[in-house]
Amino acid sequence: MIEVCSVGGYSEVGKNMTALKIDNEVVIFDMGIFLPAIINYEEEGNDRSNLDREGMIALGAVPDDSCIDDWKDKVKAILVGHCHLDHIAAIPYLAERYRAPIYGTPYTIEVIKEMMHDDSKRIRNSLKAVNINAKVKISENLQAEFINVTHSTLQTTIIAVHCKYGTIIYANDFKFDNHPVLGNKPNLKRLRELGNENVLLLILDSLYADTEMKTPSEKVAREMLRDVMLDTECQDSLIIVTTFASHIPRLKSVIDFARTMRRKVIFLGRSMMKYTLSAEKCKLVDFSKKVEIVPYARNIKKKLKDIEKDRKKYVIVATGNQGEPDSVLSKMLDGRLPFNFEPADHVIFSTRVIPDPVNLANRNEMEEKLRERRVRIFTNIHVSGHACREDHRDMLKILKPKFLMPAHDGRKKQLFMRELAVEEGWKEDNVLLMDDGKKVTLNF
Repeated sequence: MIEVCSVGGYSEVGKNMTALKIDNEVVIFDMGIFLPAIINYEEEGNDRSNLDREGMIALGAVPDDSCIDDWKDKVKAILVGHCHLDHIAAIPYLAERYRAPIYGTPYTIEVIKEMMHDDSKRIRNSLKAVNINAKVKISENLQAEFINVTHSTLQTTIIAVHCKYGTIIYANDFKFDNHPVLGNKPNLKRLRELGNENVLLLILDSLYADTEMKTPSEKVAREMLRDVMLDTECQDSLIIVTTFASHIPRLKSVIDFARTMRRKVIFLGRSMMKYTLSAEKCKLVDFSKKVEIVPYARNIKKKLKDIEKDRKKYVIVATGNQGEPDSVLSKMLDGRLPFNFEPADHVIFSTRVIPDPVNLANRNEMEEKLRERRVRIFTNIHVSGHACREDHRDMLKILKPKFLMPAHDGRKKQLFMRELAVEEGWKEDNVLLMDDGKKVTLNF
């Protein structure tokens, strides 16, 4: 018998966690946070470092995993698909409840280690790195496979759990990018092989199920960035780029174009250091040979003074793309990190705003402060790391699952995914619409 519990990430964007019970054994996919809840809490002057599991659940920041208390002693493994915080950052709060190892790709595991070190957290669970496209034996009855796919960070995987009944596939998050700036193309060959076998259930990222397009390649974002950095009038101006610190391919493009301009690149912020060092430990990049990384406020203040003396020599990459109040760019704007913006400065938002009211309000406020300083603002220099509707259609055709479970957003996006599945010949009853904390049994 197979049961699934949508622990988190089915009623909101973030807080991803799904439990899969096969007979008397359980595996868990992901343990993520809901970042806007944390931002709200800290904006009110609170310190979350003292919050435990119960406090974080009450805050709405991590999944309420009490819905699988009756499965707790049956958990054999925690499987994480990639290194984004909405998929891994609840691990320090939840993982120790389960006497199970945590499996992920080498880069994902390295980011988890850096995250816990940075937050002075420890867990007893062992952390086990699994190579891309490799399999790991979970128990006598279960095997997990980490299949390479592209996303907005490195070593993202689609996870396939193989059992005697067939295969359950967790595809949350992904895009089909056959021209990645870093890393390998999606392993479509292996996905097609699985589709010709027996895929029982596909758990599928539905964030852009209503967007009728194929998600563009990262190479498109690289060309957009090239146009702004190299083809606008900025010879005597400072360039500030803000993007996700985990977006290593995007950071590579910034570095490449800055070197073309013969400018020095400065990474500002702790998360920039965390993700870059993790990638370097896995020998995926060598950024620290090409850039200066300044993680801490006292050193950032000094570096900003140096930059102001000759701003045309630098490209800054700073945290703050979502307008987060404690990000480097926010602190530069409100004086906590003293800095004088000049009207010709270029501020490039190489990202989109995550569609949550907190993020939208924070980014609007940040952009208004920049406008007051009359800097040049470039927004949406970006392509998404998430699949859109036509990618979803391809995934359904490739894998041909008996059941589909839309994940990673609320009911509205799930309904768009169901509509697509019905277009492609699935019965409505075989599309499982879930809420946080809900359990379902597969009847096959």
